[in-house]
Amino acid sequence: MALSRLIRFGTSTWTYEGWQGQVYLKKYAKTTFARECLGEYCQYLHNGAPCFRTVGNDSTFYRPPTANQLRHYLNQIPEDFEMCFKVWEEITIPTYAKQARYGTKAGQPNPRFLDVKLFNDLVLTPYREAKFEPHTGPFLFEFQRHGMSSEEFCSRLDSFFSQLPKDFRYGVEIRNAGLLGPDYRKVLESHGVAHIYNHWSYMPSLREQHQRMEERFTAPFNVLRLLTPLKMSYEAAKKRAEPYTKIVEELPEMRRDTVDLVKKAIGEDRRAYVLVNNRSEGNAPLTIQALRNALQAAET
Repeated sequence: MALSRLIRFGTSTWTYEGWQGQVYLKKYAKTTFARECLGEYCQYLHNGAPCFRTVGNDSTFYRPPTANQLRHYLNQIPEDFEMCFKVWEEITIPTYAKQARYGTKAGQPNPRFLDVKLFNDLVLTPYREAKFEPHTGPFLFEFQRHGMSSEEFCSRLDSFFSQLPKDFRYGVEIRNAGLLGPDYRKVLESHGVAHIYNHWSYMPSLREQHQRMEERFTAPFNVLRLLTPLKMSYEAAKKRAEPYTKIVEELPEMRRDTVDLVKKAIGEDRRAYVLVNNRSEGNAPLTIQALRNALQAAET
């Protein structure tokens, strides 16, 4: 049985050389692999159907894409394909971490946190210029752990999303478990913004996140990101999973919760985006195949 067209699976990004011989069968020069392999990624089949109908783009967390970059993607993706882009960190960081890459800004408050004009001018404009809108999945606002109170964070979110254009879709991923609850849910729901269910080191399980959200989705679409095992640091998950060529350990609870949430979303006629990282089980394409099989089995 074919999966519902409301479901889109994809990986967190697509440029892993460890997938050569699995996803990538063509020969690429090392200098062109990352630029040219997206088209083959989109053609990868599982049980005779395209396995990936979406993909995450992590690189846009560090700088917004240019219109030319987006046009280059357009030349490689099929008509019914969407990309989910992380939002530039300059929009989502309240205070710069004490990291060398921030230079003199390290440890300082970010005056451009949730700056509506900056987001419109530097993030959204290239998508309009490249006419990329039909292929743009939900924008992923990833908020690292911070010290803001729930009241302040929700107020800032409310003000920000009330001013954004409605022709794009948005999702919010938080890393502070204490923010999950009715106030946060109501802000997202009032603007049709999705809570991104993130299976990540120091967050509750996907099921518990839904319970804390009063078992209500907040947008006409649902987003899940399967990132790392719970209670395991990024560094430990990376070391455990490299070189990303096989499943190193199945996460049965993560799989079960993902299938349950996707089934609930589809049952409510909501679209579902599931983005899987290699660091969750070791090889994202194999995790996605297992999830697809579980969903198909549940539908029969």
